This record gives sequence, C-alpha cells and structure tokens, in this order.
Amino acid sequence: MSNQTSLRVADLPQNAPTSFDLRPDTKALEAIRDDLGLLGLRKLSFVGDVRAQGKRDWALAGKLGATVIQPCVVTLEPVTTRIDVPVTRVFLADWTAPDEEEFEIPEGDESEPLGSEIDPAIVMIEALSLSLPQYPRKDGAELEQADYTEPGKQAMTDEDTKPFAGLASLRDALKKDE
Repeated sequence: MSNQTSLRVADLPQNAPTSFDLRPDTKALEAIRDDLGLLGLRKLSFVGDVRAQGKRDWALAGKLGATVIQPCVVTLEPVTTRIDVPVTRVFLADWTAPDEEEFEIPEGDESEPLGSEIDPAIVMIEALSLSLPQYPRKDGAELEQADYTEPGKQAMTDEDTKPFAGLASLRDALKKDE
C-alpha cells in the first residue's frame, strides 16, 4: 500500500499543496486490522495535503476517520469506536536525532526527519494506532472483585490491604474494655 501513496519530495511543487485521499480497499483494511490487533476496521479514510514549509521543510495536514472494533478489557465483547481526528506532521530537512540513549519525546511533537519520500499511508496507520482507545470498555461493564491465591490459603481481599482498617477495630475493642 505504501508504494502507491509515497510522494517523492523532489517532485512536490513548492508553491502549491499536493492533495491525498486515502481510502484503503478491503484487502488493505484486513492487513491494517491484523497489524493493529483489532477485531474489525471499517470506513478508514485519510484526506489532506502536503505543502512546503519554508525552503526545505514540508508539512502534512489531514483528517483521519475510522470505525474500529476492539475487545472490551473487562468482558472481551466487541466494542465499536468511531475515530475522527486531525493529523499533522512536519518533515524537517535538518532534523537531528537526540544523542541520549533514553529520551522522552515531548507530547505534541509532530516533527520527523525528511527523507526522499513522504508517505501519507504510513502516517495514516501510525495516527490510527495512536488514536485507538487504550482500554475499550463496553457500556456498563465493570470488573468484579477477583481473588487469587495458592490452594489451601485464604485470598487477600481489598479490605485486607487497608492498613488502618485493623487498627480501627482494635481501637474499638479497647474502648469497650475500658
């Protein structure tokens, strides 16, 4: 899919935006669905343009739309979510990678290194994966208390984890003795 949508930077006009309108076919939708671990993916579209920003940099702006189906984190039943988000990326000719081994990318940083091509399909899939609900939950689904322990022992409850609950009952017992 990416070969058909790649835009060669050398061929992009400096004085006019280059539009794109991606609406993946069924086969491509299935591949994206499988890559992202979704139960279903429908109505995926990514529409926008790429335009020059200054003399050497390029900006991509678009709107991503999709209907995704994921398993509920509580019941595993299918949960359908509609995603409609704006997407922007800035491709910088003089982008430099951080020299630290571990670094944190600032939130909202939309800059990327400029290569010989800009591929809206790659941006679309990345933006979709970042827009997915992390913990999809079916309406009304709640996790019941689950108790786990080794056989023959009593499971620790939420009440047992409250350190002062036992002290309160001890205090009450001491007051009765007085």
